[in-house]
Amino acid sequence: MAPERDAGHRERLLEGAIACLQEKGYARTSARDIVAASGTNLASIGYHFGSKERLLNAALIEAFQRWLKPLIALAAADPGPATPLERLARTLQGILGTLEEKRPLLAACLEAWAQIPRSADVRADLRRNYEDFRSVIAQVTRDAFAEVGAPDVDADTLAMLLIALFDGLIVHWQLDAEGTPSPERLLAAAEGAINALGAGARTPPPPGVR
Repeated sequence: MAPERDAGHRERLLEGAIACLQEKGYARTSARDIVAASGTNLASIGYHFGSKERLLNAALIEAFQRWLKPLIALAAADPGPATPLERLARTLQGILGTLEEKRPLLAACLEAWAQIPRSADVRADLRRNYEDFRSVIAQVTRDAFAEVGAPDVDADTLAMLLIALFDGLIVHWQLDAEGTPSPERLLAAAEGAINALGAGARTPPPPGVR
């Protein structure tokens, strides 16, 4: 294959797989579905990605990158100074505000997650994607705390906690969209808990309690 055609086939396969994920989901998309959507051929799947599963993994990761990376960037965006919680609120508002639009993609994500215990390829591909998101979120978190004079926070672990929060919200929203808390309620709960913990740290323990 000529390099231009080679790259073109790969991109067409990726876009076709993304379209199939949103139309048919992860579990029900066949190799022939992707070929039909991309205008390529079956052999090109193996040539570029090794297998249909690896192609679907790449497509799912690409779709989530396109969706979430700009929303994560909102936490670092100007205008003006903002607390870490205020920066988190920007990203939460962006994510929760686009969940309905991304419903088919979220369903495909849950289907892929179900394969994690059974597929080494899915585990490896999604682990790399999680590591990429963790790195990006950790840097944004590190910068946000440095701006308020707290540069020594464990940003890497906080990033993992935030990813767990986002994943939990994705699952909860699909179970009960109406019952999913708003960004304002989530942040108010977090701020209240942080304040309560701070107050508890300053209160001497009762006699006899260490």
